[in-house]
Amino acid sequence: MIYLDHAATTPLDPEVLEAMLPYFGEIYGNPSSVYTPGRKARAALDDARDILARVLGCESRELIFTSGGSEADNLAVRGVASRNRDRGNHIICSQVEHHAVLNTCQDLERHGFEVTYLAVDRYGRVSIDDLAAALRPETLLVSVMFGSNEVGTLEPVKELAALTHDKSPAYFHTDAVQAFGKVALDVRDLGVDLLTISAHKIYGPKGVGCLYVRMGTRIDPMITGGGHERNRRAGTENVAGIAGLARAVEIAARDFIEDSGHLRTVRDRLSENVLSSVEGARLTGHPTERLPHHASFVFGDVEGDSLLMRLDREGVYASSGSACTSGSLEPSHVLLAMGMTPKEALSSLRLTVGKRTTTADVDAAVEVIQEAVGALRS
Repeated sequence: MIYLDHAATTPLDPEVLEAMLPYFGEIYGNPSSVYTPGRKARAALDDARDILARVLGCESRELIFTSGGSEADNLAVRGVASRNRDRGNHIICSQVEHHAVLNTCQDLERHGFEVTYLAVDRYGRVSIDDLAAALRPETLLVSVMFGSNEVGTLEPVKELAALTHDKSPAYFHTDAVQAFGKVALDVRDLGVDLLTISAHKIYGPKGVGCLYVRMGTRIDPMITGGGHERNRRAGTENVAGIAGLARAVEIAARDFIEDSGHLRTVRDRLSENVLSSVEGARLTGHPTERLPHHASFVFGDVEGDSLLMRLDREGVYASSGSACTSGSLEPSHVLLAMGMTPKEALSSLRLTVGKRTTTADVDAAVEVIQEAVGALRS
């Protein structure tokens, strides 16, 4: 098996599993209970929050644990829109956002909000000037993802956040699910008000994520029922999952330099070999300002789904775009926004490496890709 779809999910790190196991067994208390078993579970949540706060550069009380990146994105967008409707109804996001943001904004339009969808250039990047032109006194929120899950492009988030705060009263949110653990992130340095992360993109468990909310940011809960997470997200916390998230974050921080260098090395080898060995292959996304583990291509005259099926038969696992839209026959909204034709967009292939991907894996995968593309073309 050659797994090249780490943007979809990552294998659970054995150290993370070990950190989670006690909370499936002897430490089973409800963290809201005041007796000893509950206090032990509460201590795990407090420790996890402290770990994430140190890595993100924020206060522990500025973090809300969620069921994953999609819920955190929804909480950021819907929560800010709901809480701040008294001062405006305008939201800005890019055309290439993850559907957790994009579909949420479209839903809010049906409830009276106005949304400006910023265009991107051929690399998938938002223009500073376009954002400046779109900002209004009634703008409540700007949401631009840190790194694209489909093409890997990094957005100029720090500059976009600074402009937002300089020219408007709006809050700035970034979906950093793909970037966290692979790109150095400090929320104070970035100047963002809200930031989303997810555990299963960094060798943690599925079903757990986190939203950073800067102190003073006005936000309504989207799940009500109890006083959990400082009254911002009701529901008994997933203690085992949160412990796993914290351990995954610790490992990512500990191994950051080594892992990021390895990712770039194998990613560059993969990109160069695909481009040199497969006629007509084109890299999508920004050539340099991109996530270190991400390579994505279009081939023009090959159907992406057919290519994936051939790769699957040979034990190479990849994607034609976001795993959250798998099964869709529609071309990628990201590639269309970047100016590609529907035919080009349907010929896409996303290859994302991981910390255990080897050069031998890459070389073998490229050989399979070359043969598969040739067979489909013939």
